[in-house]
Amino acid sequence: MKQALEGLKVVDLSQVLAGPYCTMVLADMGAEVIKIEKYPNGDDTRAMGPFVHEESHMYMMVNRNKKGACLNLKTPEGLALFKELIQSADVLVENYRPGVTKKLGIDYDTLKALNPGLIYCSISGYGQTGPYSQKGGYDIMAQGLSGLMHMTGEAQGRPVKVGFAVNDIAAAQTALQSILMAYIYKLRSGEGQYIDVSLVESGLAWTVWEAAAYFGQGELPERTGTAHRVSAPYQGFKTKDDYILIGAGNQKLWEIFATKIIKRPDWLDNPLFITNYSRAQHVKALEEEIESELAKHPATYWLELLDEHGVPSSPIYSYDQTLNDPHILERGMVLSYDHPTVGGPMRTLGFPAKFSRTPGQLTSAAPTLGQHNEEILQALNLTDHEVQQLKKANVISSK
Repeated sequence: MKQALEGLKVVDLSQVLAGPYCTMVLADMGAEVIKIEKYPNGDDTRAMGPFVHEESHMYMMVNRNKKGACLNLKTPEGLALFKELIQSADVLVENYRPGVTKKLGIDYDTLKALNPGLIYCSISGYGQTGPYSQKGGYDIMAQGLSGLMHMTGEAQGRPVKVGFAVNDIAAAQTALQSILMAYIYKLRSGEGQYIDVSLVESGLAWTVWEAAAYFGQGELPERTGTAHRVSAPYQGFKTKDDYILIGAGNQKLWEIFATKIIKRPDWLDNPLFITNYSRAQHVKALEEEIESELAKHPATYWLELLDEHGVPSSPIYSYDQTLNDPHILERGMVLSYDHPTVGGPMRTLGFPAKFSRTPGQLTSAAPTLGQHNEEILQALNLTDHEVQQLKKANVISSK
């Protein structure tokens, strides 16, 4: 079966999450991704648990479908081999701190001279320029600087980070779409280009509701718990036994919710609840009214009734419930494959986009450290003897 990105060659110098997630998606869609890990121990996530037969499950999750080599770029031999490899690449992804690639001799200007068509994508905490560019930037710092933590949590509570590395994934998606746009341009022009992606800006770009409130009326997006900023009821509510989500986000749904589900038609005449805007302005009073009614029955009762009348709703799952939900399973979001060292099936997340002609495929496990050293170097016309000499000279590493 054909894949959308067959023929695209990617060299991946990134590690941990943002860069590897980006290149994982490229590999899932058919690109040849060669992951070059730092010498001698590889990607930092190899040392992060949980471990299965001494292999990091996290590493295996985001490095599937890639080939792997471990190359010492601080040696003249390793640098020369890398520069030879890059001459046939379409894309390079790296997430060193700004300035490191220049010291290593693998910055964009240097590699562009070898390969003018190269699309070179750098991912960093704060970007390649600006007063913060030299600061170390992890996901949680990006959540703080982008305003995300200040607006997340309960109204009177402490700032809370999002439950997963949202700015890392935002940067991965920003890098991914940028690389594909640059690749489309390259197909038309033959020209490569440099792409500068930061965790802070990638997350900030997603705050469109909040920016609209601030730019439009000078409102600061404060913590609202699960409530929406401009729509109500649109949040989590407590029932007799559990929390559920209800999204009666327009006037028609609100009227159905009030009259047919809660059976409180008097709410429609309450001046505090007349319009969506007024309901959002008085969301605490609305929440108290709704929860006083929801407390009469368990969550399953209300969820069935909401579904029956077409009002969007959902349970609030724990993660194990999510991964075992029949809809999630039928949609193929949990996959398993055999890993050479794990011994037996390993579960991983599936492909969120379903393509009718060129679907994502799980073709190979994440590489062990330096697994494809020989294959990659032999493609550069090195002999077996030369490869072994490089290993003895601490230019390549494997496990």
